[in-house]
Parts: sequence; structure tokens; C-alpha cells
Amino acid sequence: MIKNILQGIKAYLGAFSLISKLKLWRYFVIPILISLITAIIIFSTAYGCSNYIGDYISKIWIWDFGKETFISFSHLLGLLIIIIIGMILYKHIIMALSAPFMSPVSEKIEHHLTGIKNHEHRNTSFAQQLWRGIKINGRNLGMELLITLPLLLLKFIPLVNILSTILLFLLQAYYAGFGNIDYTLERHFNYKNSIKFVKSNKGLAIGNGIVFILFLLIPVVGVIFVLPLSVTAATTRTVEALKLTKQHERQIL
Repeated sequence: MIKNILQGIKAYLGAFSLISKLKLWRYFVIPILISLITAIIIFSTAYGCSNYIGDYISKIWIWDFGKETFISFSHLLGLLIIIIIGMILYKHIIMALSAPFMSPVSEKIEHHLTGIKNHEHRNTSFAQQLWRGIKINGRNLGMELLITLPLLLLKFIPLVNILSTILLFLLQAYYAGFGNIDYTLERHFNYKNSIKFVKSNKGLAIGNGIVFILFLLIPVVGVIFVLPLSVTAATTRTVEALKLTKQHERQIL
């Protein structure tokens, strides 16, 4: 697991040069616009709602002593909740809507890495790729929110809240990497088999997603470059993982 996580992170080192070498930047124009617009809408709306959530949480404390301290804590927690939910929504929206643009990029990178033009791939249209992206990311959004909400409740428990923060970060990373990996898997597997593949390669997904999430912490620049670099990094490692999987299957047969 740890080895795969590190491999997923290291893949970013050659992502920028690979994009330039294959002249792929033009394919990222629309996804970057989608990313910028989505970020502006979600995070501006989220910031405006944080105070309301903080005020609602502060009502839990019914005593007079320490009330001001708890109110401050409540507003901070409200902002944290909004940021986490905002990032969850952001990444799944942009990955779903960018699917028809990212799949061709992934395919060009795969062709460059393997040298094979005529793969036994699933042939899909623009609309099918979009639907696949919506289906995968819709499923992941539901799963992530289902796990995130209980982890957010642990924020009220001292010391345990540190563990919950780490788990929330890794959870976000896993589903971010999941979406990036699926741009390659879309050509190889159906919906169910793609989910099985990612579950078998959790480390790669987490490693890719860790850098994805850290990119989002960089104002403006992160939102612009997060998709091009993360998709390129994910594709290079996914192609390698697919090759190993097929070799293993042949050995069994």
C-alpha cells in the first residue's frame, strides 16, 4: 500500500514535461475553464454559509461558562465543514464534466507509453464518456459523503479529532485519485470492473489524490493545473498497473 502511494505521488514529477512533449495543453482549455468556474461558484457560496453553520453548532452549548470560546470554535468548525464539503463537491463535479475531454488525453498518453495503436478498448462516444463520468463520480460522491459525515462528528472529541482529520484527508485523496484513474479504465473495463480495479489499487489512487488535494490549497494556480497534472500522473501509473494485472492473469491461465 505505502509503496503504491509513493508511486502515485512520484508520477507527478514527470507529468508537466510529458504534457509539453505530447503537446496536450490545448486539450485542457475547457477542463480548466470548468475547474475555475466551478471553484468560484462553490467556494464563494460555501464561504457565505460558514457563519450560519457556525451559529447553528454554537447552540449546542447551553451553559454560560466558556460560551464565547465555544462560539469561536463553532465558527471555525463550521468553516472547516464547509471547506471539506466544498472540496468534495468541487472535485466530483469537475471530474464528471471533464470526462469527455480527459479520456482522449489519457488515451494519447497510453499510446505514447505502450506504442500500441489498436488496443482492444471499449469504443465510447462523447455522450457515453460524459455519462460514465457522471455515473462514477455520482457514486463516489455519495460514498464519500456517507463516510465523511460521521468523521466530521469526531471533530467534537479531543485528540480523536486529529485522527479524523487524517482520515478525512486520505478519504478525499482516495476518491480524487479514483476519478483520475477512471479516465484510463473507461477504455478497458465496464463500470463494475473499474470499481474492482481501483479497490485493488487503493495505494495508487491515494497517492495521486494526495497531490490533487494539496494542489487545491494553492490559490488560483492549483485550480488551473490540478486536472492536467493529476490526470497525466494517474494515466502513467494506471497503464503500468494494467500491464501488471494482465501479466498476472496470463500466468494464472
